Amino acid sequence: MKLFSLVIALLMSVDAISQDRPNILFFFADDQRHDTLGCAGHPILETPTIDKLAEEGVRFTNMFVTRSTCWASRTTILTGLTSRSSVKGDRSDQIKLEALTELFPDLLRDAGYRTGFYGKWHAKMPKDFKPEEHFDEFERIFRRPYFKTMPDGSKRHETELIADRGIEFLKSHKENNQPFCLNLWFNAGHAEDNDRVPGTGHFPWPKAMDGKYDDVEIPEPRLSDPAIWDAHPEFLKTSNHRERYHWRWDTPEKYQINMRAYFRMLSGIDHAMARVLRVLEEEGLADNTIVVYSADNGYYMGDRGFAGKWSHHEQSQRVPLIVYDPRQPDASRGRIVDTMSLNLDLPSTFLDWAGVTIPESYQGFSLKPLIEGEPEPTGWRKDFYCEHFNPRYSMSWEGVRGERFKYARYTDQDPEYEFLHDLENDPDELVNLVANPEFEAILNQLRKRTDDLAEAYATAIPSRE
Repeated sequence: MKLFSLVIALLMSVDAISQDRPNILFFFADDQRHDTLGCAGHPILETPTIDKLAEEGVRFTNMFVTRSTCWASRTTILTGLTSRSSVKGDRSDQIKLEALTELFPDLLRDAGYRTGFYGKWHAKMPKDFKPEEHFDEFERIFRRPYFKTMPDGSKRHETELIADRGIEFLKSHKENNQPFCLNLWFNAGHAEDNDRVPGTGHFPWPKAMDGKYDDVEIPEPRLSDPAIWDAHPEFLKTSNHRERYHWRWDTPEKYQINMRAYFRMLSGIDHAMARVLRVLEEEGLADNTIVVYSADNGYYMGDRGFAGKWSHHEQSQRVPLIVYDPRQPDASRGRIVDTMSLNLDLPSTFLDWAGVTIPESYQGFSLKPLIEGEPEPTGWRKDFYCEHFNPRYSMSWEGVRGERFKYARYTDQDPEYEFLHDLENDPDELVNLVANPEFEAILNQLRKRTDDLAEAYATAIPSRE
Protein backbone atom coordinates (compact mmCIF):
# COMPACT_ATOMS: atom_id res chain seq x y z
CA MET A 1 0.00 0.00 0.00
CA LYS A 2 2.86 2.36 0.83
CA LEU A 3 4.51 1.56 -2.52
CA PHE A 4 1.25 2.28 -4.36
CA SER A 5 0.89 5.61 -2.56
CA LEU A 6 4.48 6.48 -3.37
CA VAL A 7 3.93 5.75 -7.09
CA ILE A 8 0.76 7.88 -7.13
CA ALA A 9 2.55 10.71 -5.37
CA LEU A 10 5.43 10.49 -7.82
CA LEU A 11 3.10 10.55 -10.82
CA MET A 12 1.22 13.54 -9.39
CA SER A 13 4.52 15.29 -8.81
CA VAL A 14 5.64 14.70 -12.40
CA ASP A 15 2.28 15.94 -13.69
CA ALA A 16 2.53 19.06 -11.55
CA ILE A 17 6.01 19.78 -12.87
CA SER A 18 4.75 19.24 -16.42
CA GLN A 19 1.87 21.67 -15.94
CA ASP A 20 4.16 24.22 -14.28
CA ARG A 21 6.39 24.46 -17.33
CA PRO A 22 5.32 27.30 -19.62
CA ASN A 23 3.91 26.93 -23.08
CA ILE A 24 5.83 28.78 -25.80
CA LEU A 25 4.11 30.56 -28.70
CA PHE A 26 6.64 31.85 -31.23
CA PHE A 27 5.50 34.26 -33.95
CA PHE A 28 8.25 34.74 -36.56
CA ALA A 29 8.06 37.33 -39.35
CA ASP A 30 10.10 37.65 -42.53
CA ASP A 31 12.08 40.67 -43.74
CA GLN A 32 11.27 43.07 -40.92
CA ARG A 33 13.80 45.38 -39.36
CA HIS A 34 13.80 46.56 -35.76
CA ASP A 35 12.10 49.94 -36.16
CA THR A 36 8.98 48.85 -38.10
CA LEU A 37 6.65 48.56 -35.13
CA GLY A 38 4.38 51.06 -33.45
CA CYS A 39 6.04 50.37 -30.10
CA ALA A 40 9.44 51.08 -31.69
CA GLY A 41 8.25 54.53 -32.67
CA HIS A 42 7.29 54.02 -36.29
CA PRO A 43 5.13 57.03 -37.26
CA ILE A 44 2.85 55.17 -39.72
CA LEU A 45 2.87 51.40 -39.27
CA GLU A 46 0.12 50.13 -36.96
CA THR A 47 0.88 47.03 -34.87
CA PRO A 48 -1.50 47.24 -31.87
CA THR A 49 -1.26 43.56 -30.91
CA ILE A 50 2.53 43.55 -30.82
CA ASP A 51 2.53 46.94 -29.08
CA LYS A 52 0.34 45.49 -26.32
CA LEU A 53 2.72 42.56 -25.88
CA ALA A 54 5.59 45.04 -25.53
CA GLU A 55 3.60 47.15 -23.07
CA GLU A 56 3.06 44.13 -20.83
CA GLY A 57 6.32 42.34 -21.60
CA VAL A 58 9.88 43.16 -22.67
CA ARG A 59 11.15 44.78 -25.87
CA PHE A 60 14.75 44.19 -26.90
CA THR A 61 16.24 47.13 -28.80
CA ASN A 62 19.59 45.55 -29.71
CA MET A 63 18.50 42.24 -31.21
CA PHE A 64 20.56 41.07 -34.20
CA VAL A 65 20.90 38.17 -36.60
CA THR A 66 24.31 36.66 -37.27
CA ARG A 67 23.53 36.14 -40.95
CA SER A 68 20.93 38.31 -42.59
CA THR A 69 19.04 36.06 -44.94
CA CYS A 70 15.81 34.12 -44.49
CA TRP A 71 16.88 30.49 -44.57
CA ALA A 72 20.14 30.97 -42.65
CA SER A 73 18.51 32.85 -39.78
CA ARG A 74 15.75 30.26 -39.48
CA THR A 75 18.28 27.44 -39.50
CA THR A 76 20.29 29.17 -36.78
CA ILE A 77 17.21 29.17 -34.55
CA LEU A 78 16.57 25.48 -35.19
CA THR A 79 20.16 24.41 -34.56
CA GLY A 80 21.50 26.98 -32.09
CA LEU A 81 24.50 27.41 -34.42
CA THR A 82 25.94 30.10 -36.67
CA SER A 83 26.06 29.43 -40.38
CA ARG A 84 29.84 29.20 -40.16
CA SER A 85 29.43 26.23 -37.81
CA SER A 86 26.42 24.55 -39.36
CA VAL A 87 26.94 24.62 -43.14
CA LYS A 88 29.27 22.56 -45.27
CA GLY A 89 32.49 24.16 -46.41
CA ASP A 90 31.92 23.33 -50.08
CA ARG A 91 30.12 26.60 -50.94
CA SER A 92 26.79 24.76 -51.21
CA ASP A 93 25.43 26.31 -47.99
CA GLN A 94 23.82 22.95 -47.16
CA ILE A 95 23.50 22.08 -43.49
CA LYS A 96 25.90 19.45 -42.18
CA LEU A 97 24.37 16.29 -40.71
CA GLU A 98 26.37 16.91 -37.55
CA ALA A 99 24.54 20.22 -37.04
CA LEU A 100 21.14 18.50 -36.90
CA THR A 101 21.63 16.34 -33.82
CA GLU A 102 20.30 18.81 -31.22
CA LEU A 103 17.45 20.76 -32.82
CA PHE A 104 15.47 22.65 -30.21
CA PRO A 105 12.08 21.10 -31.19
CA ASP A 106 13.57 17.61 -30.79
CA LEU A 107 14.87 18.44 -27.33
CA LEU A 108 11.52 19.90 -26.30
CA ARG A 109 9.67 16.81 -27.55
CA ASP A 110 12.07 14.59 -25.63
CA ALA A 111 11.20 16.63 -22.53
CA GLY A 112 7.48 16.05 -22.99
CA TYR A 113 6.45 19.11 -24.99
CA ARG A 114 3.90 18.92 -27.78
CA THR A 115 5.42 20.76 -30.71
CA GLY A 116 3.75 22.38 -33.70
CA PHE A 117 5.07 24.16 -36.77
CA TYR A 118 3.06 25.96 -39.45
CA GLY A 119 4.39 28.26 -42.13
CA LYS A 120 7.64 29.05 -43.85
CA TRP A 121 10.03 26.13 -43.76
CA HIS A 122 13.06 27.44 -45.60
CA ALA A 123 16.27 25.59 -44.84
CA LYS A 124 18.93 23.96 -46.99
CA MET A 125 18.72 20.62 -45.26
CA PRO A 126 20.26 17.33 -46.45
CA LYS A 127 18.27 15.51 -49.11
CA ASP A 128 16.78 12.90 -46.77
CA PHE A 129 15.86 15.33 -43.95
CA LYS A 130 12.12 15.24 -43.20
CA PRO A 131 11.01 18.22 -41.09
CA GLU A 132 7.64 16.62 -40.28
CA GLU A 133 9.51 14.02 -38.24
CA HIS A 134 10.74 16.72 -35.86
CA PHE A 135 7.36 18.12 -34.80
CA ASP A 136 4.15 16.56 -33.54
CA GLU A 137 2.18 18.76 -35.94
CA PHE A 138 3.78 20.16 -39.09
CA GLU A 139 2.61 21.91 -42.24
CA ARG A 140 4.80 23.82 -44.62
CA ILE A 141 2.90 26.85 -45.95
CA PHE A 142 4.98 28.82 -48.43
CA ARG A 143 4.33 31.81 -50.64
CA ARG A 144 4.32 31.57 -54.45
CA PRO A 145 1.54 32.42 -54.48
CA TYR A 146 0.57 34.12 -51.25
CA PHE A 147 -3.12 33.48 -51.90
CA LYS A 148 -4.00 29.79 -51.77
CA THR A 149 -7.09 28.33 -53.43
CA MET A 150 -9.43 26.74 -50.90
CA PRO A 151 -11.67 23.68 -51.61
CA ASP A 152 -14.64 25.99 -52.22
CA GLY A 153 -12.67 28.00 -54.79
CA SER A 154 -12.07 31.01 -52.55
CA LYS A 155 -8.62 32.46 -51.92
CA ARG A 156 -6.93 32.73 -48.53
CA HIS A 157 -3.67 34.52 -47.69
CA GLU A 158 -0.87 32.43 -46.21
CA THR A 159 -0.71 34.69 -43.13
CA GLU A 160 -4.33 33.85 -42.35
CA LEU A 161 -3.79 30.16 -43.11
CA ILE A 162 -0.89 30.01 -40.67
CA ALA A 163 -3.07 31.67 -38.03
CA ASP A 164 -5.89 29.21 -38.84
CA ARG A 165 -3.58 26.26 -38.23
CA GLY A 166 -2.32 27.78 -35.01
CA ILE A 167 -5.88 28.21 -33.79
CA GLU A 168 -6.68 24.58 -34.64
CA PHE A 169 -3.59 23.49 -32.69
CA LEU A 170 -4.66 25.49 -29.62
CA LYS A 171 -8.24 24.25 -29.74
CA SER A 172 -7.04 20.67 -29.92
CA HIS A 173 -4.79 21.17 -26.90
CA LYS A 174 -7.36 22.02 -24.22
CA GLU A 175 -7.51 18.53 -22.71
CA ASN A 176 -3.79 17.86 -23.19
CA ASN A 177 -1.64 17.87 -20.06
CA GLN A 178 1.56 18.44 -22.03
CA PRO A 179 3.11 21.88 -22.32
CA PHE A 180 3.41 23.00 -25.93
CA CYS A 181 5.72 24.92 -28.21
CA LEU A 182 3.84 26.33 -31.20
CA ASN A 183 5.83 27.93 -34.03
CA LEU A 184 3.97 30.19 -36.46
CA TRP A 185 6.57 31.24 -39.03
CA PHE A 186 5.21 33.72 -41.55
CA ASN A 187 6.32 34.41 -45.12
CA ALA A 188 5.16 38.03 -44.79
CA GLY A 189 6.65 40.56 -45.26
CA HIS A 190 8.77 38.90 -47.95
CA ALA A 191 8.07 40.24 -51.41
CA GLU A 192 6.61 38.04 -54.10
CA ASP A 193 9.74 38.39 -56.20
CA ASN A 194 8.32 36.82 -59.35
CA ASP A 195 5.52 39.40 -59.58
CA ARG A 196 7.07 42.48 -61.13
CA VAL A 197 4.13 43.85 -63.11
CA PRO A 198 4.23 47.66 -62.80
CA GLY A 199 1.48 49.08 -60.65
CA THR A 200 0.50 45.88 -58.83
CA GLY A 201 3.03 45.90 -56.01
CA HIS A 202 5.23 43.06 -54.85
CA PHE A 203 3.76 42.55 -51.37
CA PRO A 204 0.37 40.78 -51.46
CA TRP A 205 -1.49 41.54 -48.25
CA PRO A 206 -4.38 39.78 -46.47
CA LYS A 207 -7.81 41.01 -47.55
CA ALA A 208 -8.50 42.25 -44.02
CA MET A 209 -5.93 44.99 -44.74
CA ASP A 210 -7.61 46.22 -47.94
CA GLY A 211 -7.55 50.01 -48.09
CA LYS A 212 -5.21 50.44 -45.13
CA TYR A 213 -2.65 53.23 -45.60
CA ASP A 214 -4.27 54.28 -48.90
CA ASP A 215 -4.56 57.85 -47.64
CA VAL A 216 -0.98 58.00 -46.30
CA GLU A 217 1.94 59.50 -48.17
CA ILE A 218 4.99 57.45 -47.20
CA PRO A 219 8.04 59.67 -46.63
CA GLU A 220 11.07 58.87 -48.74
CA PRO A 221 13.74 56.73 -47.04
CA ARG A 222 15.68 58.63 -44.40
CA LEU A 223 19.00 57.60 -45.96
CA SER A 224 18.06 58.47 -49.54
CA ASP A 225 20.56 61.25 -50.15
CA PRO A 226 22.22 60.53 -53.53
CA ALA A 227 25.59 61.18 -51.89
CA ILE A 228 25.08 58.05 -49.76
CA TRP A 229 24.55 55.98 -52.89
CA ASP A 230 27.52 57.57 -54.66
CA ALA A 231 29.82 56.64 -51.76
CA HIS A 232 29.21 52.89 -52.15
CA PRO A 233 31.99 50.80 -53.70
CA GLU A 234 31.21 49.58 -57.19
CA PHE A 235 30.54 45.96 -56.20
CA LEU A 236 27.69 47.06 -53.93
CA LYS A 237 26.30 49.32 -56.64
CA THR A 238 25.97 46.30 -58.94
CA SER A 239 24.79 43.89 -56.25
CA ASN A 240 21.44 42.23 -55.62
CA HIS A 241 20.63 45.20 -53.42
CA ARG A 242 20.48 47.50 -56.42
CA GLU A 243 18.88 44.99 -58.78
CA ARG A 244 15.93 44.55 -56.44
CA TYR A 245 15.80 48.28 -55.73
CA HIS A 246 14.88 48.74 -59.38
CA TRP A 247 12.14 46.12 -59.01
CA ARG A 248 10.30 48.00 -56.25
CA TRP A 249 11.57 51.40 -55.13
CA ASP A 250 13.16 53.36 -58.00
CA THR A 251 10.25 55.66 -58.86
CA PRO A 252 8.00 57.64 -56.52
CA GLU A 253 4.95 55.73 -57.77
CA LYS A 254 6.50 52.29 -57.26
CA TYR A 255 7.81 53.35 -53.87
CA GLN A 256 4.38 54.46 -52.62
CA ILE A 257 2.61 51.37 -53.98
CA ASN A 258 5.11 48.91 -52.54
CA MET A 259 5.64 50.60 -49.18
CA ARG A 260 1.88 50.72 -48.54
CA ALA A 261 1.60 47.08 -49.55
CA TYR A 262 4.55 46.11 -47.32
CA PHE A 263 3.03 47.93 -44.36
CA ARG A 264 -0.28 46.13 -44.97
CA MET A 265 1.61 42.83 -44.87
CA LEU A 266 3.12 43.63 -41.47
CA SER A 267 -0.16 44.92 -40.09
CA GLY A 268 -1.70 41.73 -41.47
CA ILE A 269 0.62 39.67 -39.28
CA ASP A 270 -0.43 41.75 -36.28
CA HIS A 271 -4.10 41.17 -37.15
CA ALA A 272 -3.53 37.40 -37.47
CA MET A 273 -1.69 37.33 -34.14
CA ALA A 274 -4.68 38.96 -32.46
CA ARG A 275 -6.89 36.11 -33.69
CA VAL A 276 -4.50 33.47 -32.30
CA LEU A 277 -4.07 35.23 -28.96
CA ARG A 278 -7.83 35.58 -28.57
CA VAL A 279 -8.23 31.80 -28.91
CA LEU A 280 -5.30 31.25 -26.54
CA GLU A 281 -7.30 33.20 -23.95
CA GLU A 282 -10.61 31.50 -24.75
CA GLU A 283 -9.03 28.06 -24.37
CA GLY A 284 -7.69 28.92 -20.92
CA LEU A 285 -4.06 28.65 -22.00
CA ALA A 286 -2.94 32.27 -21.84
CA ASP A 287 -1.84 32.45 -18.20
CA ASN A 288 0.97 29.96 -18.72
CA THR A 289 2.02 30.78 -22.30
CA ILE A 290 5.07 32.88 -23.12
CA VAL A 291 4.62 34.79 -26.38
CA VAL A 292 7.63 35.68 -28.52
CA TYR A 293 7.72 37.88 -31.62
CA SER A 294 10.76 38.35 -33.84
CA ALA A 295 11.89 38.38 -37.48
CA ASP A 296 14.48 36.51 -39.50
CA ASN A 297 16.42 39.53 -40.82
CA GLY A 298 16.20 43.24 -41.40
CA TYR A 299 15.22 45.14 -44.54
CA TYR A 300 16.62 48.21 -46.33
CA MET A 301 13.28 49.56 -47.63
CA GLY A 302 15.09 51.89 -50.04
CA ASP A 303 17.62 53.24 -47.54
CA ARG A 304 21.08 53.76 -49.08
CA GLY A 305 19.54 53.10 -52.51
CA PHE A 306 19.12 49.42 -51.59
CA ALA A 307 16.46 46.74 -51.41
CA GLY A 308 16.74 43.45 -49.55
CA LYS A 309 19.11 42.65 -46.69
CA TRP A 310 22.34 40.54 -46.77
CA SER A 311 25.04 43.18 -46.17
CA HIS A 312 26.55 44.56 -42.98
CA HIS A 313 24.52 47.68 -42.17
CA GLU A 314 22.20 47.97 -39.18
CA GLN A 315 19.10 48.01 -41.39
CA SER A 316 20.01 44.49 -42.48
CA GLN A 317 21.18 42.96 -39.21
CA ARG A 318 18.86 44.40 -36.59
CA VAL A 319 15.42 42.88 -35.94
CA PRO A 320 12.54 43.20 -33.45
CA LEU A 321 12.23 41.02 -30.38
CA ILE A 322 9.22 41.20 -28.06
CA VAL A 323 8.72 38.71 -25.22
CA TYR A 324 5.61 38.57 -23.08
CA ASP A 325 5.66 36.24 -20.08
CA PRO A 326 2.31 36.42 -18.22
CA ARG A 327 3.91 34.91 -15.12
CA GLN A 328 6.15 37.92 -14.51
CA PRO A 329 5.26 40.45 -11.79
CA ASP A 330 3.99 43.89 -12.73
CA ALA A 331 7.36 45.43 -11.89
CA SER A 332 8.97 43.44 -14.71
CA ARG A 333 6.50 44.53 -17.38
CA GLY A 334 6.86 47.17 -20.05
CA ARG A 335 10.64 47.19 -19.86
CA ILE A 336 13.10 47.95 -22.64
CA VAL A 337 16.29 45.90 -22.68
CA ASP A 338 19.27 47.20 -24.64
CA THR A 339 21.60 44.25 -23.97
CA MET A 340 23.16 42.87 -27.17
CA SER A 341 21.04 39.83 -28.12
CA LEU A 342 21.06 37.46 -31.07
CA ASN A 343 18.85 35.02 -32.92
CA LEU A 344 21.36 32.46 -31.60
CA ASP A 345 19.90 33.11 -28.15
CA LEU A 346 16.33 32.08 -28.92
CA PRO A 347 16.72 28.26 -28.88
CA SER A 348 18.73 28.45 -25.65
CA THR A 349 15.98 30.60 -24.14
CA PHE A 350 13.23 28.18 -25.21
CA LEU A 351 15.05 25.27 -23.60
CA ASP A 352 15.78 27.25 -20.45
CA TRP A 353 12.09 28.07 -20.04
CA ALA A 354 11.29 24.37 -20.41
CA GLY A 355 13.87 23.32 -17.84
CA VAL A 356 15.85 21.47 -20.50
CA THR A 357 19.64 21.43 -20.34
CA ILE A 358 21.08 23.68 -23.05
CA PRO A 359 23.46 21.64 -25.24
CA GLU A 360 27.13 22.52 -25.02
CA SER A 361 27.12 22.88 -28.81
CA TYR A 362 24.70 25.83 -28.68
CA GLN A 363 26.45 29.12 -29.35
CA GLY A 364 23.94 31.54 -27.82
CA PHE A 365 22.87 32.52 -24.33
CA SER A 366 19.52 32.21 -22.60
CA LEU A 367 17.65 35.53 -22.44
CA LYS A 368 15.59 34.28 -19.50
CA PRO A 369 17.46 36.29 -16.83
CA LEU A 370 17.10 39.51 -18.82
CA ILE A 371 13.41 38.88 -19.40
CA GLU A 372 12.92 38.35 -15.68
CA GLY A 373 14.59 41.67 -14.87
CA GLU A 374 17.84 40.32 -13.53
CA PRO A 375 21.15 42.11 -14.17
CA GLU A 376 23.10 41.24 -17.28
CA PRO A 377 24.84 37.93 -16.52
CA THR A 378 28.59 37.94 -16.00
CA GLY A 379 30.46 37.17 -19.21
CA TRP A 380 27.72 38.37 -21.55
CA ARG A 381 28.93 39.15 -25.07
CA LYS A 382 30.30 42.55 -26.01
CA ASP A 383 30.45 41.75 -29.71
CA PHE A 384 29.41 39.05 -32.16
CA TYR A 385 30.59 37.44 -35.37
CA CYS A 386 28.44 38.12 -38.43
CA GLU A 387 28.67 36.98 -42.02
CA HIS A 388 27.02 36.35 -45.35
CA PHE A 389 27.88 34.10 -48.28
CA ASN A 390 26.82 35.26 -51.75
CA PRO A 391 29.42 34.78 -54.49
CA ARG A 392 26.80 35.37 -57.22
CA TYR A 393 26.86 39.10 -56.52
CA SER A 394 30.45 39.19 -55.19
CA MET A 395 29.26 40.30 -51.77
CA SER A 396 30.29 37.53 -49.39
CA TRP A 397 31.53 39.08 -46.18
CA GLU A 398 32.39 38.48 -42.54
CA GLY A 399 33.08 40.71 -39.58
CA VAL A 400 32.42 41.70 -36.00
CA ARG A 401 29.77 44.01 -34.60
CA GLY A 402 30.78 45.42 -31.22
CA GLU A 403 29.18 47.90 -28.86
CA ARG A 404 30.95 50.84 -30.49
CA PHE A 405 32.73 49.63 -33.63
CA LYS A 406 31.65 47.47 -36.52
CA TYR A 407 34.09 45.82 -38.91
CA ALA A 408 33.24 44.00 -42.15
CA ARG A 409 35.40 42.64 -44.94
CA TYR A 410 33.98 41.60 -48.31
CA THR A 411 35.94 38.53 -49.26
CA ASP A 412 34.94 38.10 -52.92
CA GLN A 413 36.88 41.26 -53.79
CA ASP A 414 40.55 41.28 -54.74
CA PRO A 415 41.87 42.75 -52.59
CA GLU A 416 39.28 42.32 -49.87
CA TYR A 417 37.18 45.44 -49.30
CA GLU A 418 36.92 46.51 -45.66
CA PHE A 419 34.57 48.72 -43.67
CA LEU A 420 35.09 50.15 -40.20
CA HIS A 421 32.30 52.18 -38.60
CA ASP A 422 32.19 54.09 -35.31
CA LEU A 423 28.58 53.42 -34.25
CA GLU A 424 28.79 55.89 -31.38
CA ASN A 425 29.69 58.91 -33.52
CA ASP A 426 28.32 57.65 -36.84
CA PRO A 427 25.25 55.47 -36.09
CA ASP A 428 24.16 55.60 -39.74
CA GLU A 429 27.46 54.01 -40.84
CA LEU A 430 28.17 56.66 -43.45
CA VAL A 431 31.90 57.06 -42.78
CA ASN A 432 34.39 54.30 -43.50
CA LEU A 433 37.35 54.65 -41.14
CA VAL A 434 39.57 51.95 -42.66
CA ALA A 435 42.00 54.48 -44.17
CA ASN A 436 42.02 56.73 -41.09
CA PRO A 437 45.35 56.24 -39.24
CA GLU A 438 43.75 57.23 -35.93
CA PHE A 439 41.79 53.96 -36.00
CA GLU A 440 44.57 51.64 -37.17
CA ALA A 441 44.85 49.88 -33.81
CA ILE A 442 41.08 49.30 -33.66
CA LEU A 443 41.10 48.04 -37.24
CA ASN A 444 43.86 45.53 -36.56
CA GLN A 445 42.16 44.40 -33.36
CA LEU A 446 38.88 43.73 -35.18
CA ARG A 447 40.64 41.99 -38.08
CA LYS A 448 42.15 39.57 -35.59
CA ARG A 449 38.89 39.20 -33.69
CA THR A 450 37.17 38.27 -36.95
CA ASP A 451 39.90 35.77 -37.78
CA ASP A 452 39.67 34.16 -34.35
CA LEU A 453 35.88 33.88 -34.30
CA ALA A 454 35.71 32.61 -37.89
CA GLU A 455 38.20 29.87 -37.07
CA ALA A 456 36.45 28.95 -33.81
CA TYR A 457 33.03 28.67 -35.46
CA ALA A 458 34.37 26.82 -38.51
CA THR A 459 35.85 24.09 -36.32
CA ALA A 460 33.13 23.94 -33.66
CA ILE A 461 31.06 21.28 -35.45
CA PRO A 462 33.50 19.28 -37.57
CA SER A 463 32.06 17.41 -40.53
CA ARG A 464 32.81 13.69 -40.76
CA GLU A 465 32.18 13.59 -44.51
